Amino acid sequence: MTSDRDFTSEAEGVPEQEAAPAPEATAQEEELAVSDLARQLAERTADLQRLQAEYVNYKRRVDRDREAQRVNATAAVLASFLPVLDDIGRARDHGELEGGFKAVADSLVQATSAHGLEAFGERGDVFDPMLHEALMHRLDADAPEGEPTVDAIMQVGYRIGDKILRPARVSVVEHEEAEPEVDDESESTAE
Repeated sequence: MTSDRDFTSEAEGVPEQEAAPAPEATAQEEELAVSDLARQLAERTADLQRLQAEYVNYKRRVDRDREAQRVNATAAVLASFLPVLDDIGRARDHGELEGGFKAVADSLVQATSAHGLEAFGERGDVFDPMLHEALMHRLDADAPEGEPTVDAIMQVGYRIGDKILRPARVSVVEHEEAEPEVDDESESTAE
């Protein structure tokens, strides 16, 4: 009589033979492996494209912010020169801008213009509330018909590109429509 122990010891001594896989199973496994690798490659490619798009957007945003900071810093410095430019303008209007002071004034105006500072506000301009601050308004039959126009400049406005540093302070004139004449007799009979 043999025991279970004898059978196991005999089985341990004999190497087991593996069954050869069926050719169909190998082809299916290879197809699955290839499709899995293709899927992984597509995922990694999509991840890389997303990261690249995020980087490009980040770079654009940083460049845009850097330019905005540069414009704001330039505007802040030039805004501090506006009272000086106003004084130079008043001196020029009164004929007091002569000699060496004129050369310094012209240099200052040229330097601020080189940094993009632009004066605006002329008599006859169409009134634009985005550019002008109306200090006075009047109606006049002799004014041009249509939109209100700038009649007088109280203080010149300044801008850098599209950024308004200070609106032009102006007087506005608007065409007054002639009122129809009313007979005094027709008013008295109506009462």
